[in-house]
Amino acid sequence: MINIFKIVSFLEGVSYILLLFIATPIKYLYDNPTYVKWLGMPHGILFVLYIALAVLLKIELKWDVKTFSIVCLLSLIPFGTFFVRKYLKE
Repeated sequence: MINIFKIVSFLEGVSYILLLFIATPIKYLYDNPTYVKWLGMPHGILFVLYIALAVLLKIELKWDVKTFSIVCLLSLIPFGTFFVRKYLKE
């Protein structure tokens, strides 16, 4: 399951970056919400999947509260999920 989490964390990070730095500026600068619509739903699904997998891994790997909190907080920070591997104990 940890390998799936690594893949999801990477994809969630990429979708977040695209949404924040490509789609949102296009929406507000050019009044074109198309890219936000295209990227919003996949990002939302990946975010929920990331959190759900983090909860499952917390139980499976017996993460302490600090590790789990950091892994969850990294999902809110742009580029944060790219650093989540530091907190994964295989």
